[in-house]
Amino acid sequence: MASTIKVNNIQNQCGANIANKCGSTITLGASGDTITLACGASQTGFGRTGTVDWDTTAKTASFTAVSGNGYFVNTTSGAITVTLPAGSAGDIVSLADYTNTWQTNNVTVTPNGSDKIGGSNASAILSTEGQSVTFVYVDGTEGWKNVQDSTSNVVGNDFIVATGGTITTCGNCKIHTFTGPGTFSVSQVHPCSANNVVSYMVVAGGGAGGTDCAATAGGGGGAGGFREDKSPVTPYTASPLDGAGPITVTATSYPVTVGAGGSASPGNSPTLVGCGSNSVFSTITSAGGGAGATNSPNIPNPTQSGGNGGSGGGAPYYYGAGTGSGNTPPVSPSQGNPGGPSSGPGPVAYGSGGGGGASAGGGTGGPCGGGNGGNGVTTSISGTPTAYAGGGGGGIWTNVVPTPYPAGSGGTGGGGAGGAWLGCNTPSPGNAASVNTGGGGGGGSGASGSTTPGGAGGSGIVIIRYKYQ
Repeated sequence: MASTIKVNNIQNQCGANIANKCGSTITLGASGDTITLACGASQTGFGRTGTVDWDTTAKTASFTAVSGNGYFVNTTSGAITVTLPAGSAGDIVSLADYTNTWQTNNVTVTPNGSDKIGGSNASAILSTEGQSVTFVYVDGTEGWKNVQDSTSNVVGNDFIVATGGTITTCGNCKIHTFTGPGTFSVSQVHPCSANNVVSYMVVAGGGAGGTDCAATAGGGGGAGGFREDKSPVTPYTASPLDGAGPITVTATSYPVTVGAGGSASPGNSPTLVGCGSNSVFSTITSAGGGAGATNSPNIPNPTQSGGNGGSGGGAPYYYGAGTGSGNTPPVSPSQGNPGGPSSGPGPVAYGSGGGGGASAGGGTGGPCGGGNGGNGVTTSISGTPTAYAGGGGGGIWTNVVPTPYPAGSGGTGGGGAGGAWLGCNTPSPGNAASVNTGGGGGGGSGASGSTTPGGAGGSGIVIIRYKYQ
């Protein structure tokens, strides 16, 4: 049965016959006991333990601090001045950034009267996001000393948490860039499904430019398919092809495939080679770019057409030769465009068609030069405006030296230029597309008895962007 002792005061007594002598220790409780103060009671005389009692009502205006208290300071609406109390040795005051806004609206800490902060009778400025500080008054020489300063800004995170690829940040977004195969692994999602809709860009590998055989000209390679969708919670400037369809991620792993660019034909191949490979993320597949047509009098069909794909390959210079189809297989918005045709050879120049790009078809080749590659599109999903999926330029052959007949230029977004005629029966290969753009390679130029390859297609890329805070 518990006992209750009711007294007004417990004191030690001085005297020869009193067991508890003056200056000796009064012990409350025994080892392992807990001494509890009743609700509403306060203690004095025990001293502080080096911590503060936190005032959980955030301060939104300037105020004078009280020793022993900690304050959450909210500067959302403007800067705040905190005046320290008149200091006595052992006094303690703590401050913490309530809404992580001190970097925008500062906190000015001002000493009382002639007191000092760190040895100087001057105010201190707190301007770091998420900062928290603790001041202890030491003596008249140093005054208030900052004994604890945290800038780690530890906050709870209930947004998407993921790994994979190369990770960068832009504002409140994280960006995962895959330049090769990998896995986008999601370990946590937001409780609100709208914040789990990611932005993405999937670009396939571009097609190679056509090989030139026996004084002819190869067609430009088609760009890899380009597909993009912008989530409403990830602000950036998307391409005109935004709208491929939303993807809402869950806490699982998503394999990512990044398509390789096509390799140019060795020449005299009866079948078209050099198409780009597909890129894949979740339910989205972008088709590899079609190869540019190869010209040769020795293959069964000298009017070989450009290859089909995300964007189509350019036609060879022969009349009636076919262009490669773009947006194959068809999706909406379109992932690419057809390759360019050729108007046929002229008396002194043969130009092949350019490869298609994400925003335009390939240009027409003919007696005045090779067709230009179709332009790609620009998006800022990576944090920087960047063009992708440009078509390759068509090659040119001529017997005029020096020649006024140019090869086709590569389309914006990594397309390679066509091979130029260098004179003296000297051909040049098509230029390779830029890596990780999905650009098409340029078609080769030729000379009698030579086999000149087109340029390789550019590898693809996959970028995923989401809100992480």
